[in-house]
Amino acid sequence: MTFEEFLAAELPGLTRFSAVLTGNRHLAEDVLQDALVRAHARWGRIGGMDRPDAYVRRIVTTSYLSWRRLWATRKIHPVEDLSKFEYLENTPDPAVSVVRTDHVRRLVASLPRRQRAAVVLRFYVGCDDTEAATAMGCSVQTVRSHISRALDALRAHPSMREHVETGAKL
Repeated sequence: MTFEEFLAAELPGLTRFSAVLTGNRHLAEDVLQDALVRAHARWGRIGGMDRPDAYVRRIVTTSYLSWRRLWATRKIHPVEDLSKFEYLENTPDPAVSVVRTDHVRRLVASLPRRQRAAVVLRFYVGCDDTEAATAMGCSVQTVRSHISRALDALRAHPSMREHVETGAKL
């Protein structure tokens, strides 16, 4: 396995691992980059292992644990022209979508079983009304009724008023 193939398969998981480990998005990126630089330098040996992902995860962990020692030796040079970083102001915070997704999942979990099944089949799995009706063992009209009632219940929830007022879709 080449280093590029490894990154294509494992980078999202390593990124999440590093973010959870550090609790700080920016520190997670720095720690992961340092770990990947070290792994790339030794990839001839690491690539031949049974579980290179576990070894790289170990490098990420030790990089994080030694980060304070490394921080003292790094040189930071302030940038006078901050306009280079304007793109960061327009970048949406991914945590907002995670919180929103978790909130919607909890609301969907509070629906009655048949309504929840209809909503999951339609919006998560992507079934049309006929496929959902077949999966649920009921008529197409019943599926539409369940979905309509479920969406009404979700929209009526006090915490969903913000989404409805801004025109955001469920």
